[in-house]
Amino acid sequence: MNSFRAFRIHHDDAGHRAGIEHMTPDALSPGEVLIKVAYSSVNYKDALAGTGRGRILRSYPLNGGIDVAGRVVASTDPAFREGDAVLCTGSGLSETRDGGYGEYARLDARWTIPLPAGLSLRESMIIGTAGFTAALALLRMQDNRQTPALGPIAVTGASGGVGQLAIDIFSRAGYEVHAISGKAEHFDALRALGARECVDRHQLAFSGKPMDSARFGGALDNVGGAMLGGLLPLISPYGNVAICGNAGGIAFDSTVMPFIIRGASLLGIASAGTARDLRDSVWQHLASDWKPRQLERIVTLEARLDELPGVFARMLAGESFGRTLVRIDSTV
Repeated sequence: MNSFRAFRIHHDDAGHRAGIEHMTPDALSPGEVLIKVAYSSVNYKDALAGTGRGRILRSYPLNGGIDVAGRVVASTDPAFREGDAVLCTGSGLSETRDGGYGEYARLDARWTIPLPAGLSLRESMIIGTAGFTAALALLRMQDNRQTPALGPIAVTGASGGVGQLAIDIFSRAGYEVHAISGKAEHFDALRALGARECVDRHQLAFSGKPMDSARFGGALDNVGGAMLGGLLPLISPYGNVAICGNAGGIAFDSTVMPFIIRGASLLGIASAGTARDLRDSVWQHLASDWKPRQLERIVTLEARLDELPGVFARMLAGESFGRTLVRIDSTV
């Protein structure tokens, strides 16, 4: 192998630039596991990094892509052999080390996950960080005694990648899901994924009271800001709100009342730095009892490396819907 193609991101005295380049394996970030990449995906962080709209990368240059799946071509770690199917999400990809937007990637063995039985490489990247985040939220909530008996789960930002996968995953796990979205034109699609009810966020009126009638058993909030502050007074006793996004802002107004009167819990979901034992547990669930049923509905676009700039632009303009899969190896 002399060289391969990668979508590489630079930021220096000349400013931000990103695009397809040719590079050699010895230029990749260090790691024990070299893989031939089959698929990656596009997340909001990828769009920010690829366009320079957000300072996601901590060093430059790096290949973009916070998700990657492929087959091992060489490994200095005996846990991995040539031909093994593996995946990796987060764990510094496209932040401190080269990510998945290249025909080859070198991974840190500590964060390389053997592809679980029950998932294909393609399915693992439709799920990607978005589905991993939703499933991690469910795991954290259930560890804190969330059950379907507490009432429906509100999923905010429901038309996004995390939201759509959360609808599928939570309903698969036996929860009634109420989808909250500002895109009413997508309500039929959200119902097809498993949402029992769809709520237009533009018509969702919060009373502003410290406590209100309980409406939801818990919530997965992708929005933050006023949405999070409004949800907390509506949570049933001992329900959980898992927060994993801040599209609506990083600050929110609330009181201690939902926490000390109803025993509600606010759980932070930080998927990028998840401990290895939790990663293994989440991916085993995603390959079995929590495996989304509607993956082919959720993936709405399959792109190539050279199509990424257009994908990023549409995502940041709010024009994307569902998950974008990036096919890197045309032979799979």
